[in-house]
Amino acid sequence: MSSRTVAVERLSKAFPHGDRNLVALQEVTLDLQPGEFVCIVGASGSGKSTLLNVLAGLETASSGRFEVQGRVALMFQEAALFPWLTASQNVELALKLRGVNKRSERRQLAHDLLERVHLHGFERRRPHELSGGMKQRVALARALAQDADVLLMDEPFGSVDAITRDLLHEELLRLWRASSLTILFVTHNAREAVRLGDRVLVFTSRPGRVAQEFEIDLPRPRSLDSPELAVVAGRITERLKQEMRPDGH
Repeated sequence: MSSRTVAVERLSKAFPHGDRNLVALQEVTLDLQPGEFVCIVGASGSGKSTLLNVLAGLETASSGRFEVQGRVALMFQEAALFPWLTASQNVELALKLRGVNKRSERRQLAHDLLERVHLHGFERRRPHELSGGMKQRVALARALAQDADVLLMDEPFGSVDAITRDLLHEELLRLWRASSLTILFVTHNAREAVRLGDRVLVFTSRPGRVAQEFEIDLPRPRSLDSPELAVVAGRITERLKQEMRPDGH
């Protein structure tokens, strides 16, 4: 498993539910190569978030095994910033937890990270003074502050408007290209997945497992409005619809 940054083999996860177990993931197998950007799409309740939580160490698997090489950072749909801290202080806290003990160094690193996500000048703003897109930029800077090798992203742009999402896509791709990050990105939006991913994995409805894999060989940069992207996204959407129909057809 060691040649891959993320390797998951026949991983299952069940939760107690009344007098029985609710199976969220069933024998999921997937892998990511170093520096790869892979997207997972699936209906709500298909176990996508559960998989990320297991990979991040927030949940334990019921069976199967997985391996993640290097540091892991997890970014949620909501920015989950501490409201009493400024943008800079939210990033500095992640640096402190990482072991950057010198306060002046933390402040400079936080400043640099916020500049990387185009938030120069907003370091002293608190979350309530920031737009939804700005909050997600701070959350992205905080994730980068963890010096992660693997970035797990759980529908991070699902709560922002379309134009902001488009800008955040560009930011994320710029940062990804400039680093050696391996990214596993969960979404229910097929167009988003095709725009961002090297590959797109379609999950079945509960219990979740990989139903089909799509290699995305469109040249980068990609536009959400391009006909070529729409065709691939349409194929993925049709596959998703199959998974959501009771008869599977």
